[in-house]
Amino acid sequence: MEELIVALHMHTRYSDGAGLHKDLAEAGLDAGVDALLVTDHNVLVQGLDGYHQRGKQRLLLLVGEEIHNRMLPEGGNHLLVFGHKQELSRYASEPQKLIDQANASGALSFIAHPIEDTLPAFNEGEFSWRDWSVKGYTGIELWNQMSEFKTRSQSLPKAALHALFPQFMDQGPLNRTLQLWDQLLLTSKQPIVAVAGVDAHALDYRYGPLRVKLYPYAFQFRSLTTHILAPSKLTGEINTDRTMILEALRQGHAFCAFDLPYSTRGFRFTCNTNDGTFLMGDKVQAETGLTFQARLPIRTHVRLLKDGVVIKEHQDREVLTHLTKEPGVYRVEVYIDYLNRHRGWIFSNPIYAF
Repeated sequence: MEELIVALHMHTRYSDGAGLHKDLAEAGLDAGVDALLVTDHNVLVQGLDGYHQRGKQRLLLLVGEEIHNRMLPEGGNHLLVFGHKQELSRYASEPQKLIDQANASGALSFIAHPIEDTLPAFNEGEFSWRDWSVKGYTGIELWNQMSEFKTRSQSLPKAALHALFPQFMDQGPLNRTLQLWDQLLLTSKQPIVAVAGVDAHALDYRYGPLRVKLYPYAFQFRSLTTHILAPSKLTGEINTDRTMILEALRQGHAFCAFDLPYSTRGFRFTCNTNDGTFLMGDKVQAETGLTFQARLPIRTHVRLLKDGVVIKEHQDREVLTHLTKEPGVYRVEVYIDYLNRHRGWIFSNPIYAF
């Protein structure tokens, strides 16, 4: 399998972002990612899927959409949709119908920033997901960088620190979101795929004499990404590559990564059984015995969780191995020390043992 780095959830001037699609592509090439999934609000921008090249670097830009009901008095029920060919925002007022239409079109749907806080320092509201009766969606945005910014920046001094020095901000997905995901994994009758989204806008903010570009595109694309495991590198054939990326996300062959402290490339979470080796997102039969293994790029803090509970933990190891016959939902969290703080680094998708 080949590891591809995807940055997703970002906005252009077609909605509320600062840049054009070509600006995002240039930033993506600067950051060294393989693909960008652009999601302007309630508009499916047609005709801009394609490759951007710089020397031997190749980046694939794909256009999706962030759909939500503009008529709500407060924001909420934002859904990231990838892989559809026709505008779906007319279904925004009925989240279940929107998800059903996305499925009917063969698209993926992810609940965006499922839990958010307001940000009084910047007069920003919260846009948490409201309707938890829905079903059939592909997954959730486990780690949203700008949602985290709101939570970590409740005081004006912290907001200013994180705006001017964004490398100090990220600590990991919100604990409430992790708990929500574990609950959904246990109660849902379907896999719930986790992705990391930057929610990039690259907007200029003024506070008195202070002017700052809040999180430039290239910085965000270097920091918070979703790594996917795909059958091959980008082939240069757009339909093949689009399908390959979206199918890897659909299957949960992916992990959420904070690449700023140290590259997460090379992380693997697998399960070996009598039937072979299985990846994140796969389902396995537990009765014949399971050997789970997490391999890290460097020695650091790794935890194995079953059904949301830590069952094994190492503080300074590159490999974690666990043998069992117990069914459950198994996933891995990895933490790293960076800028004098113990921070979330890698959050795998689960392997489902039954």
